[in-house]
Amino acid sequence: MKDNIIAWLEEGTITVPSLLFTEYRNLNLNEAELVLLLNIMTFVEKGNDFPTPEELSSRMTISLSECSDMLRKLIQRGLLAIIDEYSQDGIRFEKYTIKPLWERLVTQFLTSTQNVHENQKKTDETDLYTCFENEFGRPLSPFECESLAMWMDDDHHDPVIIKAALREAVMSGKLNFRYIDRILFEWKKNGIKTLEQAKNQGRKFRQKQVQKGNPREDAPPSSIPFYNWLEQ
Repeated sequence: MKDNIIAWLEEGTITVPSLLFTEYRNLNLNEAELVLLLNIMTFVEKGNDFPTPEELSSRMTISLSECSDMLRKLIQRGLLAIIDEYSQDGIRFEKYTIKPLWERLVTQFLTSTQNVHENQKKTDETDLYTCFENEFGRPLSPFECESLAMWMDDDHHDPVIIKAALREAVMSGKLNFRYIDRILFEWKKNGIKTLEQAKNQGRKFRQKQVQKGNPREDAPPSSIPFYNWLEQ
């Protein structure tokens, strides 16, 4: 029993990124090709940098000819490569490298991440247009659509911040794009980048206006002045 465990440990282990298992289909790899690549990794890990098709197929449920054909196709598709190296004695030898696989995997991951961000951006833009049209009670004019697009292209103006500026305009009873643009300009100038910062900015100004006006304690909430951004 002890000898079996030692033999098992001596077989060694390989480290495989979990990303390979989630993305191999997007690399157009099937399960047999994936297992073949894993077997190559295993041989390389144990010091055999150039296992033969016979050695590889003996570990799988594919024939020798199928294994050879699969290796050829993996090389043609840029997922596996054979490179030349030289020993200390100057003897040239060939070896497999799966670096092309890792390069394709990283590219696939970055592309997938970018697509997710782009899809999320499109969703945010659609929601933003809908939000503005609901508040204005009408479709936006071409000029208003262009203004909204310019705000969204500004890295400083997150859709959440633009919605917050719209809310400020609604609360102030000044629902127009010039007023909203001024709010966004002031927030950008003052380094306002989060929804909480935007809320605090408006709250602080209103408190200051209340102190200046010294309203009666029994005054209704509607008498509290709102932030008139156009006066800044």
